[in-house]
Amino acid sequence: MKLSDKLEFGHEDRRLIYEYIESHGAVTPKELERTLRVDPSGLKHHIAILKRDDLIEVADDKLLVSIEAGAEEEFTDEGVDYIIRPARQEDLTGLVGAIRQVSEEKTYIVGESVADVIDHEEVLLRHNELESRMFFVACVNREVVGWVHLSAPELEKLGHTAELTVGVIDEYRGHGIGSHLLHRGLEWAKENGFEKIYNSVPSTNTDAIQFLESHDWEIEATRAKHYKLGTTYIDEVMMAVRL
Repeated sequence: MKLSDKLEFGHEDRRLIYEYIESHGAVTPKELERTLRVDPSGLKHHIAILKRDDLIEVADDKLLVSIEAGAEEEFTDEGVDYIIRPARQEDLTGLVGAIRQVSEEKTYIVGESVADVIDHEEVLLRHNELESRMFFVACVNREVVGWVHLSAPELEKLGHTAELTVGVIDEYRGHGIGSHLLHRGLEWAKENGFEKIYNSVPSTNTDAIQFLESHDWEIEATRAKHYKLGTTYIDEVMMAVRL
C-alpha cells in the first residue's frame, strides 16, 4: 500500500488536525485546541481516530505524523557502536549539520538542497497529498553521523519513484554505516510500493558514484555542464536502482 492510500480522513476537522501536525512536526493537544477552529468536544475523538488509523502517534506527550518505518537497529564495527533508526523531529538540528558537512566535503548538491528545505520548514517527515518524505539516521552516542533520505512526489505517473540521498560524515566512514543506511532506505521504499529509486551527483563526486555502483545502482544518463560551481562547469551523473 502506498503512503497516499492511507490519507482518508472521513471528516474535514480530522483533515485540518492532521495537516497542522504534518506541517509543524510535533504539537501538543493544547496547541491544537488553541490554534485550530475545531470543536473542542470533538478534538479528542478526532485525535483518537487518527491514532487508531496509524496516521499520527504520540511521543513525549506530543502528536506527530506516523510513518511505518521499523525499529532501531544496533551495529558494531571495529570498536564503533552505532544505531540506525527512523529520524525523529528532535534530530533536525543534528541531521541538518551532518548533511551540510558531507555536502561541503563532497559537493553533494542534492543533499545540500535537502538540508536547506528541512532547515527552512523545521519539519523532517512529510506525508500529504503532494509529498512523502522519510529519513533514517545513524547515531553514535546519540549524535547524528549519517542519514538516508527518501522523497517522493504524490503524482500518479511518478508514484513508483522516489529520490534518495545518503551520506556519512568523514570521521565515521569505513564502518559500514553508509551501506546499512542505504539498505534500510531501500527496504522501506520497497515495503511502501516504490519500484525505482534515483539520485544525482556531480561527476566530481567519484566516491558517491563508486559507492552506489557497488550496491548495484546504474548510471542512466549524464547531463553535461549541468552544475556551475564558481566558474567551473560540472557534469551531473544521474543514477538509479530498481527494486
